[in-house]
Amino acid sequence: MANATQATTKPLVFAYYVTGHGLGHATRVVEVVRHLILAGHTVHVVTGAPHFVFTTEIQSPGLFIREELLDCGAVQSDALTVDRLASLQKYSETAVVSRASILTKEVKWLKSIKADLVVSDVVPVVCRAAVDAGIRAVCVTNFSWDFIYAEYVMAAGYHNRSIVWQIAEDYSHCEFVIRLPGFCPMPAFRDVIDVPLVVRRLHKSREEVRKELGIGDNVKLLLFNFGGQPAGWKLQEDYLPAGWICLVCGLSSEELPPNFRKLPKDVYTPDLMAASDCMLGKIGYGAVSEALVYKLPFVFVRRDHFNEEPFLRNMLEFHQGGVEMIRRDLLSGNWGPYIEHAISLRPNYNGEINGGEVVARILQDTALGKSHASNKLSGSRRLQDAIILGYQLQSVSSRDIYVPDWYSHAQNELGFHTEMTADGKITQVPSPKVQIEEFQILHGDHHGLPDTLNFLKRLAELAASGNADNNNKHTREFMAAAAMFNWEEEIFVARAPGRLDVVGGIADYSGSLVLQMPIKEGCHVAVQRNHPRKQKLWKHTQARQHAKGQGPTPVVEIVSFGSELSNRGPTFDMDLVDFMDGEQPISYEKAYQYFARDPSQKWAAYVAGAILVLMTELGVQFEDSMSILVMSAVPEGKGVSSSAAVEVSTMFAIAAAYGLNIPPRDIALLCQKVENHIVGAPCGVMDQMASACGEANKLLAMVCQPAEVLGLVEIPPHIKFWGFDSGIRHSVGGGDYGSVRVGAFMGKKMIKTEASELLKQMSNLVSPQCVEGINSVEMKKEGKERLEKEASIDYLCNLSPHRYEALYVYKLPESILGEEFIKQYANHEDKVTVINKKRNYSVRASTRHPIYENFRVKAFKALLTAEPSDDQLSALGELMYQCHYSYEACGLGSDGTNKLVELVQELQHGKTAKSGAGTLCGAKITGGGSGGTVCVIGRNCLESSQQIFEIQQKYRASTSYLPYVIEGSSPGAGKFGYLKLCYRYPSKSI
Repeated sequence: MANATQATTKPLVFAYYVTGHGLGHATRVVEVVRHLILAGHTVHVVTGAPHFVFTTEIQSPGLFIREELLDCGAVQSDALTVDRLASLQKYSETAVVSRASILTKEVKWLKSIKADLVVSDVVPVVCRAAVDAGIRAVCVTNFSWDFIYAEYVMAAGYHNRSIVWQIAEDYSHCEFVIRLPGFCPMPAFRDVIDVPLVVRRLHKSREEVRKELGIGDNVKLLLFNFGGQPAGWKLQEDYLPAGWICLVCGLSSEELPPNFRKLPKDVYTPDLMAASDCMLGKIGYGAVSEALVYKLPFVFVRRDHFNEEPFLRNMLEFHQGGVEMIRRDLLSGNWGPYIEHAISLRPNYNGEINGGEVVARILQDTALGKSHASNKLSGSRRLQDAIILGYQLQSVSSRDIYVPDWYSHAQNELGFHTEMTADGKITQVPSPKVQIEEFQILHGDHHGLPDTLNFLKRLAELAASGNADNNNKHTREFMAAAAMFNWEEEIFVARAPGRLDVVGGIADYSGSLVLQMPIKEGCHVAVQRNHPRKQKLWKHTQARQHAKGQGPTPVVEIVSFGSELSNRGPTFDMDLVDFMDGEQPISYEKAYQYFARDPSQKWAAYVAGAILVLMTELGVQFEDSMSILVMSAVPEGKGVSSSAAVEVSTMFAIAAAYGLNIPPRDIALLCQKVENHIVGAPCGVMDQMASACGEANKLLAMVCQPAEVLGLVEIPPHIKFWGFDSGIRHSVGGGDYGSVRVGAFMGKKMIKTEASELLKQMSNLVSPQCVEGINSVEMKKEGKERLEKEASIDYLCNLSPHRYEALYVYKLPESILGEEFIKQYANHEDKVTVINKKRNYSVRASTRHPIYENFRVKAFKALLTAEPSDDQLSALGELMYQCHYSYEACGLGSDGTNKLVELVQELQHGKTAKSGAGTLCGAKITGGGSGGTVCVIGRNCLESSQQIFEIQQKYRASTSYLPYVIEGSSPGAGKFGYLKLCYRYPSKSI
């Protein structure tokens, strides 16, 4: 800053706001503020952090600290657990309810201190306050809260979206964002300036710190750093390898073993990092950046539901600085293998570390009037009504915000996409020419499927990597997969596709007829069984078994390729004895709790859950160890059943490896148990049935009572279906889907109760004429027998629309509080969902949807076999539109999916349609709704493909997101069968 200081003699006033989330933001702000004050400026820091964070480093009359909390960040129940609902609630209490008073107060204060520039890291509301005060505003950060909170909205319910919208709108008033390394996508900002790492300087050398601590150079030091929130953890002496001492930051009054030392809360962490040999903690910007700069190996444990992590983790691992420890081993004290691995690393970050100085110079120049803004549209204008769409982590051409190459590469590596040629036409990416000579196929057929050939290629790469010298270029998941297979033994491979919900959707749990199409994208699972003595074990697994002193016992090791896309751990392992309670399998409830305790590994429930279900339902005994590799090209969170594809392919592969002959329908029902009881998602069986029993280019017709396949419906050659990914992440476990299901079951219980009451009234009357709501003609027509059936109805869809309208519609409330329903009806007779007493449930719309949807699907199925005509297509499209707006009435819509449906309607009814060129005729939201995919129906012709492309471009222009197009079909898992493979070792030249 020296040169910049000489360039101006005007002292400036900065208002620097710091988010209330942890100390990491405050510690990096310290370094920027220090440089601003060295340049002769005054800085007012608005923060909830302790004063010592700033005063330890800065002693100057130019520093003013004002204690004020204007946001709350992510609320954590402990050091590793983010409470998503509490985070949104706390933010609402802190910054939404009192928003008007905050703006009034901050505008007045900013004017009173005569601020020249407002700087935010990264408090949203102050960006708006700055504009209202007539002062320029800049953000300095590696993430923004709209991005973090977007996921929380899925858990809390769609009605909370306004919080995220408001945050993004506030950020859009910033002139630009000064972006730190390890950044997340931040679509609300219109301009970006990238800077080096901002890190705190050292005060003391390694030798000085160790001398003060009384620790010699021959002693290994582990720095235990979890941000001051690990209260309640019981640390034990045997957690550390021999010869190590652990320095514990932020622990409260717990007694520590002799090889652990408690540090004061105001300890200066950078000096400790320089004096330590390894650090164990959670990922955050401060910990990662300073560990990289001071070349300290970092053993990290994932924090769930904090989407900053994947980007920082990638930066850490790219520079050979990090080792991931699973939460179970952290809490059980199995630290040794991770520490041993970490100290073998050679962190290699050699980038610039003067970010504090660079940021201060940019802030000074901005305050003096320099403009960094471009002529791009403002953030709020660019995002328009689809702010949430910007959070989808996908690199798209012409996007303003850069997403790291590693992310887009991982996302697209397995998929075969529809792409646009230079002349604007849509074409399929040609299948790669994959050689499979590395494997002998002992059973089955790859069916020429490009993704299957690609999977076999990846298996061959895994097998060959054992002889290569350049393993360091591979990802952790690749190396873990290569290490767990015994390549001399047979491997069994199964494949299951995702599905496009054409019609039926969420009515499956109410017993509706559904029509589902298996899509082109599929999930592959490779399973190998080995005797426990021959199983290749990862180091931490070996250490765990050694600690138990049991010798080799059956284990399951799982690797998930592409795990970073959803911030989940890439590997999972467990002893199969953990699934036993004495001589019997553990309950599903215990299994749910087992997987839920570590959210970063909860994904493993979809895979390992198949083992427990086979043990429980079929009595299968697993005495061998198992290696499982999962590799899926089914887009996650798009509403195309990525979870069902994983479950079904896993179940088929395990069945093949153990010689179990299970029909596809039974496989699907077993997989539903995995998702309902072990994963805890309240889905029907439709997804699993489509993935297991479907066939390419046909619609699976099924009555979900519980899973009666009526047959396969040929898609007429003149009709085609597409899927548009809206970019809004769908979750079948999301709050809206579950509450609609609860509402439907409430409605069914009310209808049964009302039918029983009508029967009582009828039995007490000589003549039916006086029964309330029923005329004599109706009663005579339907009779007692009909009411008896309705009083014991199993599925809502067995009630016809006309009966619903005649007898029950006005007996149902629009909505009811959970507590009130339980008081009147005791329970809702659904084993999958639980009623929240404090929640208000929509009953009438949730009940009406499956009753009418079942009728619409029957009509749709009949129309598909009619003579081809414009009327046929028009009627099919109208049924899909009706379904879409019925979803909307249930509260399962979203702005993105509505926009896509509107674009289809514009093309259908616009000028091109009137001229005879319109070929698309209907669209609807799919699956569980609340985002995800829109299914479109149209003519199978070139014009339709051109209109699909046109919708892509219009949607991108409106939302800055280019939707992924789902097109094509592939066989279900039953039709695919399984592959039995034997690896052929390459011959060695003599």
